[in-house]
Amino acid sequence: MGFLRRQEGRLAERFLVWKYQRMNFAVPAPSILQSQAAKIVDDAHRIARETGGNVMSIIKELIDDLKKK
Repeated sequence: MGFLRRQEGRLAERFLVWKYQRMNFAVPAPSILQSQAAKIVDDAHRIARETGGNVMSIIKELIDDLKKK
């Protein structure tokens, strides 16, 4: 995994923690957060390749959608 992908994963983890806290949900264990963040980053990159979109905005949208479920 490259440097940028690791940074995106860390950012996604921090954003997930923030969203969990903001919605008054219990924050999952770090291993669960890491797997959620990795899936979000992978999905964002796939969507960006298909649509030509911005990866960071796609990550934010995916996290928002995840919390609505």
